[in-house]
Amino acid sequence: MESRNFINGNLYHLYNRGVAKQRIFNNNYDYQRLLNTFAYYLDRAVTLKISEVNKDKLIEILSEKPKKPQVEILSFCLMPNHFHLIAKQILDFGITNFMRYSLDSYTKYFNIKYDRVGPIFQGKFKSKEIKTDEQFMHLSRYIHLNPLTSRLVSSPEDYDWSSFALYLSETKTRLSQPKNILAYFQSMKEYNYFIKDFQDYIRSNEEINELTLE
Repeated sequence: MESRNFINGNLYHLYNRGVAKQRIFNNNYDYQRLLNTFAYYLDRAVTLKISEVNKDKLIEILSEKPKKPQVEILSFCLMPNHFHLIAKQILDFGITNFMRYSLDSYTKYFNIKYDRVGPIFQGKFKSKEIKTDEQFMHLSRYIHLNPLTSRLVSSPEDYDWSSFALYLSETKTRLSQPKNILAYFQSMKEYNYFIKDFQDYIRSNEEINELTLE
């Protein structure tokens, strides 16, 4: 069931897909644009629209931690016609503001670039509260296996538009906070095994149908 009463400190699965299941990314620049947009609007302190920030300044902003974080992203995966986020709300109305600004901004970018009008996403974004540690860990696994399940790659770490590779490295980014999930495991290697051990099973598991959103 969709939830709109977001509570500070709680975790949520946020997702949506393109209108009529159409693509919302046509090339690598589009994927990167939405990731940059998500990263930018994590910060409630930003005063300009991302489209008003010059390239050099944007690079500087995205290399820093948010000054006033309203949302924390724990996992993400962008697929050709949909996306998934695991997010924690930090400030009141954080998720609502973050998603509204991010998706409105990306829609405007997409429509200008491809000379089109109207929505590109299928209605309002969807949300489900994550209520247990087990649900949290398994959702992270499902999301990171999305590209493999859809046969876009043969191994999840080969996919450029998910947070999985960040989980296997020491790289710190503004956008994703792997420490929240890795805290349940003794090492990054153990998390990697947690993902890989399930990949054959998940190809045939009907539960993934909801998460692939195809």
